[in-house]
Amino acid sequence: MEARAAAISDGNAAERIWLLEHPPLYTAGTSAEASDLIDPRFPVFESGRGGRYTYHGPGQRVAYVQLDLGMRGRDVRAYVHALEAWVISALGALGVASRRVDGRVGIWTDDHGAEAKIGAIGVRIRRWVTLHGVSINVAPDLGHFGGIVPCGLAEFPVTSLAALGNPAGMAALDAALANALPEFIAALGHRRDSLER
Repeated sequence: MEARAAAISDGNAAERIWLLEHPPLYTAGTSAEASDLIDPRFPVFESGRGGRYTYHGPGQRVAYVQLDLGMRGRDVRAYVHALEAWVISALGALGVASRRVDGRVGIWTDDHGAEAKIGAIGVRIRRWVTLHGVSINVAPDLGHFGGIVPCGLAEFPVTSLAALGNPAGMAALDAALANALPEFIAALGHRRDSLER
């Protein structure tokens, strides 16, 4: 990711959005506090992204977004807002009403009467190229979040499409993200070359 960001910045590579699943692991953002790592049952990686601790693992879609904001207005706040809107739109297409919440980064929904986090956002900008991105819980083992205080927010649970009783799987989420992609890119402004797919 770092090498690709440098190549994008230098004009030697196309922008990209990289969809993947990680093996079980925890990542520490630049604001991570040691007290939020309760049980390091999985490998822990210093990620360099913003935010605190989060979990990544099977059943969770991670989208690493590498865009050249130098060609798209250099507005980090607008970029994070657009990321949130992209995920909210994709989840909406799957029948899940979700939202952003003032003062809390991420994607939130209602899970049996409780506000719960279904998507996390953690970004880094280097030479105006974006790194890291979003994670969306499709059907991970939610017990794996128990080793950390997710994003430093102990008072809110984490949920997933599966926990909400939504049958959409990874392929359906990927299709919804692809369908919402043009709106996401348009919100940031267009650049001269094309996004690698």
